Amino acid sequence: MLSLQQISDRLEIQQLFTDYATAIDTKNFDLLDAIFTPDAYIDYRAMGGIDGRYPEIKAWLSEVLPKFPNYFHMVSNAALKIEGDLASSTIICFNPMQINLGEGKSQVMFLGLWYHDKFTRTAQGWRMNERVEQKCFDYNVPGGVGTG
Repeated sequence: MLSLQQISDRLEIQQLFTDYATAIDTKNFDLLDAIFTPDAYIDYRAMGGIDGRYPEIKAWLSEVLPKFPNYFHMVSNAALKIEGDLASSTIICFNPMQINLGEGKSQVMFLGLWYHDKFTRTAQGWRMNERVEQKCFDYNVPGGVGTG
């Protein structure tokens, strides 16, 4: 049986998954400050991005993601392991992204990936100190469609 502390730890870490998706999908990148440690390592290379420390990645996200008019992150199936003040997880992410093709046309790219995360308990609560993407699939819907 899980203790109240174990339940609390799980819920707090799971909330970080939702908070991350919300920050990215609303393009409110300052919300990421409450998710990552200042020195967190983030690796988005598996899906065509960059890797580096949190401040560099936050700047890159705020430059690149506004170029996509629409996208969302749907995460689930969190496999979570907590050992004292450290934790790790693997979660599934489904991430469709709209790409402008010009002339009123767009294309949707479907991304399927796993996030491999590490966490540490801080004075402010649980924070992510590593996020590494692992590609499962990507698929571009053929042909352009009207943006309606």
